[in-house]
Amino acid sequence: MITASLLGPVDILAQEVVSGVAIIEFVLLGLVIVNLAARMIAHRGYVNAAREDGADGLSRNLFLEVTDVLTVLGGFYYATVHLHGGVVFATLAVGMFITDFFEFEARLVEARKDAPLERPKAALFASALVFLYIAYQSVFFIVKPLWEAVV
Repeated sequence: MITASLLGPVDILAQEVVSGVAIIEFVLLGLVIVNLAARMIAHRGYVNAAREDGADGLSRNLFLEVTDVLTVLGGFYYATVHLHGGVVFATLAVGMFITDFFEFEARLVEARKDAPLERPKAALFASALVFLYIAYQSVFFIVKPLWEAVV
């Protein structure tokens, strides 16, 4: 049977693996976890750079930016696989991307004022929402029997 393919070999990510869960959902879950680790590493780097060089030493963390962009692009692809889940995920991912942009600017302002750098609370909240949503989408099959028994 020949099926329509949007992106050719990349469409293998749309294949169902377990209980209706596509590979892309697990890929996105892993990517969001890597993004959380990159966020932690980036913040440590920002704090160290601000301590040593002040505001002039701060620069965007390339690893965090790459994982942000890949998460957004993955969300757009996920929207081609599962429209509703993909649109919700992509919206959350774009929100996280925008939040990261402004959180870095806030760290620059704090460094210019010689104030201690705060944790990126808004970006942490946005990435937690992204993580919770994709975790719900990808590993719900584990709690599905219990959920169906209650509901």
